[in-house]
Amino acid sequence: MVCERSDIFASACAISRAFPVFSRRSLASRRTEKKRVTVEFMIVGADSSPLEPNELECLSNAADGVRLAARIVDTPCNEMNTDHFLDEIKAVGAELGITPVIIRGEELKHKGFGGIYGVGKAAEHPPALAVLSHTPEGATQTIAWVGKGIVYDTGGLSIKGKTTMPGMKRDCGGAAAVLGAFKATIKRGFKDNLHAVFCLAENSVGPTATRPDDIHTLYSGKTVEINNTDAEGRLVLADGVVYACKDLSADIILDMATLTGAQGISTGKYHAAVMTNSNQWEAACVRAGRSSGDLAHPLVYCPEMHFSEFTSAMADMKNSVADRENAQSSCAGLFIASHLGFDWSGVWVHIDIASPVHAGERATGFGVALLLALFGQASDDSILNQVSPLGAASSSAPGEAMERDCKRRRLV
Repeated sequence: MVCERSDIFASACAISRAFPVFSRRSLASRRTEKKRVTVEFMIVGADSSPLEPNELECLSNAADGVRLAARIVDTPCNEMNTDHFLDEIKAVGAELGITPVIIRGEELKHKGFGGIYGVGKAAEHPPALAVLSHTPEGATQTIAWVGKGIVYDTGGLSIKGKTTMPGMKRDCGGAAAVLGAFKATIKRGFKDNLHAVFCLAENSVGPTATRPDDIHTLYSGKTVEINNTDAEGRLVLADGVVYACKDLSADIILDMATLTGAQGISTGKYHAAVMTNSNQWEAACVRAGRSSGDLAHPLVYCPEMHFSEFTSAMADMKNSVADRENAQSSCAGLFIASHLGFDWSGVWVHIDIASPVHAGERATGFGVALLLALFGQASDDSILNQVSPLGAASSSAPGEAMERDCKRRRLV
């Protein structure tokens, strides 16, 4: 790979996507045996000094994170149900010396997680909320990454058709990206408290499945009238972000999800859709996308005009919009934010990766590089510092204002 030093990180992550891990082809059908791929970087430009060993280790960690996420997303639900996903979380925890907190099955119901429990209660393998926590000494703020982990989405009783259901093994792409990024970033020396929250469920059909018209009480205490069981991701994420706020005292909460089919219409196949309550973080996400290769573009954030789409005569809100032609992806994000409260004083970022999570029939590991870059300033790693929005700040007036905010928050 021939590139300038500023493009090393994005190039390494791009290369890692080209060599997927998961395969169930029989040996007889494989044209070639497995081969080891060695990547050599040739640095050109003003700074063409060779890569240091710690820089190569950063690229290796990032590539491993991307490939871990892609492998989980590529794996079908008969091999990646909620039990198996928890095994993946435990394996990462064991490698990092972290014991996950797991709330599962009926315990979710008893503790008030009506969103996760309601979505996953009909499946053979119970739903779960799992948390990996990194709490170093000297941390000055607390960040939570919340991932949507729907291991398969039939649509529930609002069932998907035969042409739209295939590929729904990918609905755990947000949680997979959070896991891959968490593993990589902790290995690079993360200086603040970082919690990875996984909202795991299979949206299945059965005698105990949630019905349209059912009303669930979520972890926020708000009631939700279900008018579409296929709008399930926002239900599990609402529980996850409120847990991050109430139980983990997070200052910055980012949720990542394959949330809406409309995301591809809003921002296309290659750009994730970003929504946040902070102008500075919106700009930071776009810039982190450009430096990492995981491109991102903003959605409209306008609760006063869009949240009325969820009006319910029976409960605090419905879970799906009345008008599907009115900023559908934005509304889905607003549903999640409403459980934190639109007046919440912290930073909330929502990233919808429904389309870029795959290219054709293969997962891309999208989201790992974006998270590593976006939060690069909280790392000890020189490359992650370089690709972070603060490290790439321009000298323009908006950039200077953003940099002042970065220094106040120390991230972006």
